[in-house]
Amino acid sequence: MIRKKDLYTALSDSAYRYPERVAFVFEGKKYTFHELQILVDKCADMFWTYGIRKGDSVAIAHKNSIWFVITSFALYKLSAIAVPINFMISKPEEIKFIIEDSGATMVILQNEFLRAYKKTAEIAPSLKYFFCSDYPENNEDERVKDLQKEIENSKIQSEILEHKPSLEDNAFILYTSGTTGAPKGAVVTHGNLAANIISCAQVFRIAGDDAMICLLPMFHTFAWMTCVILPIYLGLKSVIAPSITPPSAWLHLMGVERVTLFIAIPQIFYILAKEARGIKRLYLQYWAFRKVRFCISGAAPLNKESQDHFEKNLGIQLLEGYGLTETSPVISVNLEEKNKKGSVGPALPSVKVVILDDNENELPRNAEGEISVKGPNVFKQYHNNPEGTKEAFSKEGWFKTGDIGLVDDEGFIFIKDRKKDMIIIKGLKVFSAQVEATIMQFPGIEECAIIGVPDGRGGEFIKLYAVKAPGVDFNETAFRKFLKTNLDNYKRPRDIEFMTELPKNSLRKILKRELRKDAVEKLKERTVAPAEE
Repeated sequence: MIRKKDLYTALSDSAYRYPERVAFVFEGKKYTFHELQILVDKCADMFWTYGIRKGDSVAIAHKNSIWFVITSFALYKLSAIAVPINFMISKPEEIKFIIEDSGATMVILQNEFLRAYKKTAEIAPSLKYFFCSDYPENNEDERVKDLQKEIENSKIQSEILEHKPSLEDNAFILYTSGTTGAPKGAVVTHGNLAANIISCAQVFRIAGDDAMICLLPMFHTFAWMTCVILPIYLGLKSVIAPSITPPSAWLHLMGVERVTLFIAIPQIFYILAKEARGIKRLYLQYWAFRKVRFCISGAAPLNKESQDHFEKNLGIQLLEGYGLTETSPVISVNLEEKNKKGSVGPALPSVKVVILDDNENELPRNAEGEISVKGPNVFKQYHNNPEGTKEAFSKEGWFKTGDIGLVDDEGFIFIKDRKKDMIIIKGLKVFSAQVEATIMQFPGIEECAIIGVPDGRGGEFIKLYAVKAPGVDFNETAFRKFLKTNLDNYKRPRDIEFMTELPKNSLRKILKRELRKDAVEKLKERTVAPAEE
């Protein structure tokens, strides 16, 4: 029986039980649980010296790294709050909102992101310190600190020993793009994550000799829970991949470190299935994936053809799951012995799922409606957003996911559509209204709509349909430059088409289904040329 405990206690317990067992492998170095706890404790002391206390927030804008893990767990020890920020967000205005809303006074980051955060500090003066894991040479800015040296030189603070984190403490605030307007910060507690870990461990029968690889970005709850917190909680080894590219690097590591559980997004499984031919298939099957028991796909819909091709060529089950940041994150997942193609599996043991109609009435089995959830994994609230929190729950306390689906007679969940106008790019949510509002700021655009178009690799790309305003000298080069300046790369349209009029219904609402149909038909006829980067 796995005991429910706060995240720092989970690390302490694993360090006590398995001190010499490898916890993480990063850039050729192996960190045992004992070594990891020492680094976390020293980092907590450093944070304490800089005034971080219970309930304080610290932002983290970092690619996958052992330093992401160390700083997060140091904050957990203090009952402080980690605020992971998508490192692909580079616009100071967007970063500013997250910094100010969360109350973060410092950020953990890499040198390559330092410029964007210094610019942010010009408009968000509450941001006072920048802790770089790769400290820049010849730095003269006193606000920029050498993270590794600060941790190394930190001294034990006796006051910290008196503090005990709890399950009720907030672990992190993760900001998700708002359907309209500003992002919403989902507050997830230690207890939320612990409940999800215990349920996942039960259904997958995870053992001490299992090993994972953290391939997806750590700012994403799917990667953070399954490939970082869960291994620490259960005393497993996790291999940290700094980047998805080039694949050869992490595929080699999978073989060396004997990875047994592989968790990724559909696009990665598509690429692996496509590459599994000839000598590459032998390499994947008899080296990289030779110890893998099963694979899990999440964060975006899994293409059935890719799933079948992957399973056939590698002889490994590929199981699809479903979840959201607000559910810490896993709601349901197919199991080795209990699965259905096309479904996202049955709900986890501690999670309840119902289907609600537009009036929040519960629907019978096999009826389509909004997938809604209750359970100890459901987040606490949206930070500083009581109205958003209220709207997210039904009057009976069900969290409304925004996804349309059904539950069949055997309890399997099938997702049919998205209630929210949203596109998923490599596992990241892009809400159309937010992007369209930005595009409408360009002089000469009368109206516009973006849609997600299948990219043929198990994912989507963004296509923009726009109408030019009459009587305006429209400069397309300036428009593309505007998009590059005002939209982060993953939110930027890859294909742009100008029309004289967008299709609308009798109420003058844009018919995006017609645009999707048009885009798919045209995609069959030509190769899409990416918009300028």
